[in-house]
Amino acid sequence: MVPVYVTKAFLPPKDEYLLLLNRIWQSRILTNQGELVQELERKIAEYLQVPHFLYLSNGTLALQLALHVLGIDGGEVITTPFSYVATTSAVLWERCQPVYADIEPEHFCMDPAAIEPLVTKNTRAILATHVFGFACDTEQIEAVAKRHHIPVIYDAAHAFGCIYRGRSLLSYGDIAACSFHATKVFHTVEGGGCVLHCDEHCHAMDLARRFGHHYDNHIQLGINAKNSEFHAAMGLCNLKYFERNLEARKTVSRWYDEMLPDAIVRPAPQKGLSGNYGYYPVLFPSEQALLHAFERLAEKQIFPRRYFYPSLNRLPYLNCRASCPVSEDIASRIACLPLFPEMDRELVERICREL
Repeated sequence: MVPVYVTKAFLPPKDEYLLLLNRIWQSRILTNQGELVQELERKIAEYLQVPHFLYLSNGTLALQLALHVLGIDGGEVITTPFSYVATTSAVLWERCQPVYADIEPEHFCMDPAAIEPLVTKNTRAILATHVFGFACDTEQIEAVAKRHHIPVIYDAAHAFGCIYRGRSLLSYGDIAACSFHATKVFHTVEGGGCVLHCDEHCHAMDLARRFGHHYDNHIQLGINAKNSEFHAAMGLCNLKYFERNLEARKTVSRWYDEMLPDAIVRPAPQKGLSGNYGYYPVLFPSEQALLHAFERLAEKQIFPRRYFYPSLNRLPYLNCRASCPVSEDIASRIACLPLFPEMDRELVERICREL
């Protein structure tokens, strides 16, 4: 029996990828902002209809550079306890203190009502996550940020291709950071990037990702967050198939909607959002029910995954122990079912039957 994992990376036709590799062999430019990287940046900016997009090594460095470019090198960052660990890691790596605002229970994004009571004189930024491609309450978060004169960064690792209120979900906030890891709905094997809205931030991040210098002119502190021509080639190929894959994911999601038992709760559609169907999250009645389902599915070589566990405010290496009861409850009993474009109805039926 072939194992069924929570996701399966899409790969484009090999011949199309090889055509782009031929360009690399001809140019002998493998990295350092080669022509394929520049082409991918232009095409993604056009697709998202945003002023600037910078392609980076991964989504974690995208978050770190967003904090760095906005001048946040200490103090407190109000963030979400329900996200991948990289959201918190980036805050800690930039020598900041994460302060956790609990989430709302319908779509698992940061609750705007929980943010303002946490703002202090040491607050430097808000870092929220568009979880599973659901949109944060961008209007309310922006209102809090403006009242207190602090920037907003969105971890948009799940949000590529999502349209919210008529525009790309990645267009919200001062900076949006995304991931193009192989598990994502659009991937470049490894990779990530940032959407930026002003020339100053774009220029500063461009320098920061390549050691902070231009030839022999050393301008600012920087690191190595560049990505290669080989990764950009994969992105250029995959971008051509993104809309087709999105439609296939939408079909699989609708099959789940039809077949899943009522006892398993799914988030309701979000008003104003056209999603990317990157994940299919379900809520079990309890953690015990989740673990029992995982055991049964594993017997049939079906492997869903817990997203996200544990709630980040309970990470063992943190100094603080903030209480986030909604996040802690959701994290204990939520999982994502297998979802990828090649799934057929029979496989979805088999998964739902076991559940």
